[in-house]
Amino acid sequence: MITIYDIAEKTGYSAPTVSKALNGTGYLNSKTREKILRAADEMGYQPNMVARTLTTKKSHLIGVIYDDSKMKQGFDHPLFGGLLNRFRSQVENAGYDIIFLSRQFKMSYTDHSRYRSVDGVVIINPDDDGIEELAAIHEAGIPCVSTNNYIPGICTVVTENEKCGYEGTQYLISCGHRKIAFLAGPINKYSPAALERYKGYRRCLSDYGLGCDPQLFKECSFWHAQAGYDGIAEIYRRTNDFSAVFCADDLLAFGVMQYAEEHRIVMPDQLSIIGFDDDRAASFCRPRLTTFSQNRVQIADLAAEILLQLIVEIPSPQMVRVPAALIMRESVKNLL
Repeated sequence: MITIYDIAEKTGYSAPTVSKALNGTGYLNSKTREKILRAADEMGYQPNMVARTLTTKKSHLIGVIYDDSKMKQGFDHPLFGGLLNRFRSQVENAGYDIIFLSRQFKMSYTDHSRYRSVDGVVIINPDDDGIEELAAIHEAGIPCVSTNNYIPGICTVVTENEKCGYEGTQYLISCGHRKIAFLAGPINKYSPAALERYKGYRRCLSDYGLGCDPQLFKECSFWHAQAGYDGIAEIYRRTNDFSAVFCADDLLAFGVMQYAEEHRIVMPDQLSIIGFDDDRAASFCRPRLTTFSQNRVQIADLAAEILLQLIVEIPSPQMVRVPAALIMRESVKNLL
């Protein structure tokens, strides 16, 4: 096995200098570092991660927790897939690799984190029934950051959901809509998106002197298109006295569109629709979907920065909010 001493002998540099180049530590001029790295690559050098961990107490591994029992999109989700790609790029630039922590193993997340010797954990989209288990990772002293769910003691980087709920409703009102339905995803105290977007919707209606009709609200059991289809069907069974619907994500909106097509409800003339997430299909469906685009680059960058700071014991805030942008397309009709 090639060692740093073999590389030192070939390049003529000392072993400590070689170690600095390979580990990206200390000051070296660029020519020295490049020469050592090139020699290491040519010689087929492979770092001994076990020995490095024992020596530095760092594995340079970041654990990733990503579940998808509610959305059924996996890494195709327009926010979470892109967020993970960006997060990985950022931590790799800092010298870390990522490893997935699964609930399929017969051990807790905390035990799995310790087994893999991770230096920190990013929680991207956990199952709702595992929040207490996730909080235990933080309680065990392992640095953590969350990008979607509120978990006791763990910093969360999340979109300004309530503000977006208000802005989307305000946009519909500005287009002349007065009876506006709302389709939410599953609501619970740890997953903020559905409830916060609904709060923004309610606050906007109140500010504009419009009543919030409970018949026009439906909490769906999932975030996927079938749930949106079933949700809007239930609202139509109650009443057809509305001209627009605000959907808490694009998949729910796609379900609404399918229902409208099957029941000959003309969009947007008879039903205007706003979604959330800017799914890749949002700009290709007919009519093209007006929706909110979450800033996955900024969320990922902040999550990576916060976690890397926590690893070196720099404290973090409990919550960081990131703005989203309203993308106006053709699914909303101006009635004025």
